[in-house]
Amino acid sequence: MNKNAIKKYAIWARTELIKKVSEKAEQYGVSENEILGLENDSVKGKILNSDEIDQRNKLIIKIKNDGYTNVIEEVAYTWFNRFIALRFMEVNNYLPYDYKIFTDSYNNFKPQILTETMNLNFDSGLKNLKEESVFEFIESNDKEGLYKYLLIKICNDMGNYLPGMFTRISDYKTLLFPENLLRSGSVLEQMINLIDENDWKDAVQIIGWLYQYYNSELKAEVDLDVKKGIKVTKEKLPAKTQLFTPDWIVKYMVENSLGRLWIEGHPSNIKDNWKYYVDEAKQEEQVEEQLRKIRQDYSKLEPKDIKIIDPCMGSGHILVYAFDVLMQIYTDYGYRARDAVKSIIENNIYGLDIDERATQLAYFAIMMKAIEYDSRFLKRKIKPNLYEIKEAKINNLEDFDILDEEKKCCFKII
Repeated sequence: MNKNAIKKYAIWARTELIKKVSEKAEQYGVSENEILGLENDSVKGKILNSDEIDQRNKLIIKIKNDGYTNVIEEVAYTWFNRFIALRFMEVNNYLPYDYKIFTDSYNNFKPQILTETMNLNFDSGLKNLKEESVFEFIESNDKEGLYKYLLIKICNDMGNYLPGMFTRISDYKTLLFPENLLRSGSVLEQMINLIDENDWKDAVQIIGWLYQYYNSELKAEVDLDVKKGIKVTKEKLPAKTQLFTPDWIVKYMVENSLGRLWIEGHPSNIKDNWKYYVDEAKQEEQVEEQLRKIRQDYSKLEPKDIKIIDPCMGSGHILVYAFDVLMQIYTDYGYRARDAVKSIIENNIYGLDIDERATQLAYFAIMMKAIEYDSRFLKRKIKPNLYEIKEAKINNLEDFDILDEEKKCCFKII
């Protein structure tokens, strides 16, 4: 994996997307220094349709609540997030569509899905394409508009398969969709040309690296603010605290915790594939007797009984490798791959994070790992146990209850 190329692209893409999103906002009379009136039906001589009026109003309200910079950053990242997720799935043949989204069959930046749609071939696997809308783009020779239409349709359709990653987009994020993506030097063209196709196949961890590098300049800004005594805001806290755990550390941790728990109760040769597993050192007889009792308890465990949680999972690097080790455990125990995947998602792996973006990426990484072992997994509609820790808005310290309707359980917070 060429991390220098990945880093170069991610840092550049953030700056470029923020620029493009800001330019689009300005076209609708919204800038850092000025916001033209709410409910306007025209802006700078441009007549707005009903969707644009509604999206623009939502944008203005969002900016008033969260601030211009935060909203522009949110939109820029949303599209970056979608693009890299779709690219990973495209390269690994995980998409439910018949044509490539970004390239042709030779990995050139010539989107097959656009070419086929321009040729009026609607048998792409993409649902809910409106032929009249496609005809309008074709008649006006608006390839950029058609490609935008297709990408938004794809992102919303993917919500049927990966709802934790592809939340439906119909608000101001659609209004601020970056322009000229088909041109040379665009964010998409650079994604294809700067990052080698094989790097997308190397491992789903590329998504985590892209996210960390995307935030690297923001992290540097926050670090500088801290040195100046400026308090880190909740919006910038993830950029300050997140650090991608190196692969060898992840493997050492998982093999000598999850792996050891299983091996000590179920002697097996699966550990022969673990590069960082450390055999137990010889102990005194008294200690050895205690260890024998522990191993006896471990021997009663079935794979589905194991629980592993990462309370600050980031993009899911540790959980992804835990998934691989669990698959070895399940297979060694006699499970079929499909059944093992289902049980791992439902019973074994849990994760938490304070960052919504990281939670989405961890969700994506685990789902991609599941598809790796079960190609039909997305159609099974199984949801992993990965959650964002929401900010608790508490006005006092009195006891209160939280009812989780989905899990039908109640947590007492004191």
